[in-house]
Amino acid sequence: MTTVSRECREIEPDLIAVATAEAPAAAARRVERHVESCASCRSELARYQTVDGLVTAYRDTRAPEADPTLARAQLESRLADLRSRVMRYGVFDSPLGPIAIGVSEHGVSMVEYVRQAERTGGRLARRTGEEAVEDPRRTEGLYRELADYLDGRRTRLDWPLDLRRTRSDFQRRVLEATAHLPYGAVTSYAGIARQIGAPRATRAVAQALRHNPLPIVVPCHRVIGSRGDLTGYAGTRIGLKRDLLAVEGVHTVAGRGDYHVDRRAVYYKYLDGGEYCLPTCGGILEKPLGEFTVFGSRARAEAVGLQPCSDCRPDLHPLPA
Repeated sequence: MTTVSRECREIEPDLIAVATAEAPAAAARRVERHVESCASCRSELARYQTVDGLVTAYRDTRAPEADPTLARAQLESRLADLRSRVMRYGVFDSPLGPIAIGVSEHGVSMVEYVRQAERTGGRLARRTGEEAVEDPRRTEGLYRELADYLDGRRTRLDWPLDLRRTRSDFQRRVLEATAHLPYGAVTSYAGIARQIGAPRATRAVAQALRHNPLPIVVPCHRVIGSRGDLTGYAGTRIGLKRDLLAVEGVHTVAGRGDYHVDRRAVYYKYLDGGEYCLPTCGGILEKPLGEFTVFGSRARAEAVGLQPCSDCRPDLHPLPA
């Protein structure tokens, strides 16, 4: 992740001092010179000044016996809250179209496919409903890692995540379970429901992933329908789901207007098992997909520590490549 420059870190106390009209003249001149060329710190200063104005108004209307120290403490609290809510984002071109990546002080808070019309004019910032500031330098490092993933040069995106945009505790549980799906593996919405201890909540799981604020890094493209169909993704962009699975080596085939994973062309792991099996093992194809995680290749199954089944021996009788 791209970090804040040393100069920006060092001048931050002066930004607060200028916002509260407590900066020495030298510090004020230093801030003035810095914000002329730094859009990020200029936006930060404006926000500090806004919060200070609110606190000043409060101070002017407080009771005579009110402690001035309290107003200062409230300002600092408001500033801390403001910083925690600010999301800095950049929009980048990718093989899947324009992608916005946003980051807060808690971690990556947004990955979103965006329309061309949202790339300018602050439309994306307004739609997020947050304190969003366009600042591509803060996320360009993340995008380079994402580009490596989309090109097949990386199998993990080990990003700290900020899940505060989740809509409920249930959705958070769904996203956390989905985030642990291995690269090159697929399960069903019913499988996620089982993993979070809510086996009857298949539809609720599908809705939670429909509103995933962090696609790709929380890999909802690895969750499919109970019959192997890819179902919805980013609205109606099934092709994106197919492309992401193809990057990971999961083969899909075209159906009537959609795509599905060929259940005869993948390896199976029972949700609570430690081995991977051929699709012909023990009547697997007659069982619901929700009982399994499936892998597009032996290599991907063994990469997460699975052993070949001692009955069907997929190591000796692998599926056709």
